[in-house]
Amino acid sequence: MSQVLHITSRDNPVLQRLRKLSQDGGAYRKLGSIWLEGDHLVRACLQRKYPVGLAVLTEAAAADPVLRLLGDAAPRQLIVPTDLFKSISGLESPAQIGFEVPYDPEQVLTPGVDTVVLDRLQDAGNVGTILRNAAAMGFHQVLAIKGTAALWSPKVLRAGMGAHFGLRLIEGLAPADLDALQVNLVATSSYAEQQLHQLVLPRPCAWVMGHEGQGVQPDLMQRCALTVGIPQPGGEESLNVGSAAAICLYESARQRLVSQ
Repeated sequence: MSQVLHITSRDNPVLQRLRKLSQDGGAYRKLGSIWLEGDHLVRACLQRKYPVGLAVLTEAAAADPVLRLLGDAAPRQLIVPTDLFKSISGLESPAQIGFEVPYDPEQVLTPGVDTVVLDRLQDAGNVGTILRNAAAMGFHQVLAIKGTAALWSPKVLRAGMGAHFGLRLIEGLAPADLDALQVNLVATSSYAEQQLHQLVLPRPCAWVMGHEGQGVQPDLMQRCALTVGIPQPGGEESLNVGSAAAICLYESARQRLVSQ
């Protein structure tokens, strides 16, 4: 049974902490917890049995049997007026429910598995999209090189649509840390002679997706065993990194399925 507390003060210290989490993309690293807003993320969290510390519901949500049942999964619940919930929301149209969950920065890299490497990607939408693609295509480990957008920020969480809870996510790495992966690194390049559809890709492998403007940094590119091109018969110079990742991860997944 959840411990339920009704809060009406804007200055409540718990709500002040949640405001920081919702408004500062990197605050989870300092505060040790993550803010999930909206019933979609809440459900995804519960489906993957991710630990939950606190549920926050509006008074309207507490009166809704479906949302109240979600809130009951947390050991503690705060019930707040709708206007007060808006003060901790990062959305233009605030949701009615949110979870605060623990952040575990001590994830350990797993060698020998299919992996996605993010090299200093800046756009939260791109990062979240790639996390979603990775989960869908069976790449369950994502490693972020230092300088990449915060993986657990509210914007990346929304773009990821719940994919976070099915992935091993490790941040703040240097290129040299990837040596521990013990798999071939593969990157895309518009200058590559070999085209994606013409190759038998290594399995397992780690796809390296580079910075939106600068691409993969030289130190990391030197570690790549293979560079491939993505055919673009329409003649565009380059693809959005989220689109490129979707194509590459799909081709890896397709080859994996065909070989079974």
